[in-house]
Amino acid sequence: MTATPDAKPRGTRLPRLARRRQLLSAAQEVFVENGYHAAAMDEIADRAGVSKPVLYQHFPGKLELYLALLDLHVDDMVNRCREALASTTENKLRVQATFSAFFDFVSTQGEAFRLVFESDLRNVAPVRQRVERSLHECAEMVSAVIQEDTGCTSDEAHLLGVGLVGMAEVSARYWVTKHGAIPKDAAEQLMARLAWRGISGFPRTA
Repeated sequence: MTATPDAKPRGTRLPRLARRRQLLSAAQEVFVENGYHAAAMDEIADRAGVSKPVLYQHFPGKLELYLALLDLHVDDMVNRCREALASTTENKLRVQATFSAFFDFVSTQGEAFRLVFESDLRNVAPVRQRVERSLHECAEMVSAVIQEDTGCTSDEAHLLGVGLVGMAEVSARYWVTKHGAIPKDAAEQLMARLAWRGISGFPRTA
């Protein structure tokens, strides 16, 4: 097989965890460039500079490799949301930080967000479940703050949390497709201002 232009030279021995990180990095490049169905394990191994048997020692198949990579990035997205909400006790700033978390997620990590939100495997159960679970976790964290600080019922707060997370996700994904037509900070502030105008209308509990 002819090596791809980005293939790394083979032969370097690495500790298992370092090798796994290397394989995941190579797989991310290939999956983002080609999508799941067009990606080949041969190309991933070549990109990582290893033989296919080495790749299969770590991941028994292409789906398992994809799911391992997806787990990393959905966990990262949830952690970003958690850190945003914990970064301040001022709710207006919490809204801004949450939108920034989603905009940061789509604008970093070599377009890893495409594996989460634009995967050609979104209808495959293990992929769909992971994405839905991560968005649910984000919405639950947001709704917990809303319920604590307002007189909303649990169901009302959850609906508002889902709405805010959905707004952050969709607007961030749209923004990144426009390649910086609006500066990132300005886009975050614009959407956070819209969200805050709505959520701030709910009176705070004493």
